[in-house]
Amino acid sequence: MLKLDARDMKILRVLGQRGRITKAELAEQVGLSPTPCWERLKKLETAGIIEGYGARLSLKAFGPHVVVFVAAELEGHKAEHFQAFERAVMLHDEVTWCWALGGGFDYLLQVVTKDIDAYQRLIDALLEARIGLARYYTYIVTKPVKSSVGLPLGLLLEN
Repeated sequence: MLKLDARDMKILRVLGQRGRITKAELAEQVGLSPTPCWERLKKLETAGIIEGYGARLSLKAFGPHVVVFVAAELEGHKAEHFQAFERAVMLHDEVTWCWALGGGFDYLLQVVTKDIDAYQRLIDALLEARIGLARYYTYIVTKPVKSSVGLPLGLLLEN
């Protein structure tokens, strides 16, 4: 595991808030010259701490939509059951996030579709695929309350 110092943390905080910042601006904000800042940035990318860069898109800009969380429970709990489910989920772009869980449910999925009918077609496709989906519970998002841009780095790395 890469040992992070205060400058690395500052780079990560700035990038977490402003991913489109120029390298020169980033160097200035963290108090480094451009070359050492660039070297640190590359080190963080190579170590897998920075997984990638992207834009946050406004779903409202694309018109009507629905965001659904689905708690899924599988019939079987062998490795091949989990693998089959995970392969099937990868085939559907509507599933924007999928987490394997410990506890009562096996998976939590975030689904974004244009409407409830499209969501139901997705569920029907997963059921018809015979991938061992025993039960699923649908939770429709009525409004976003909090959307964090970055991670709570200070809390994650407290000693």
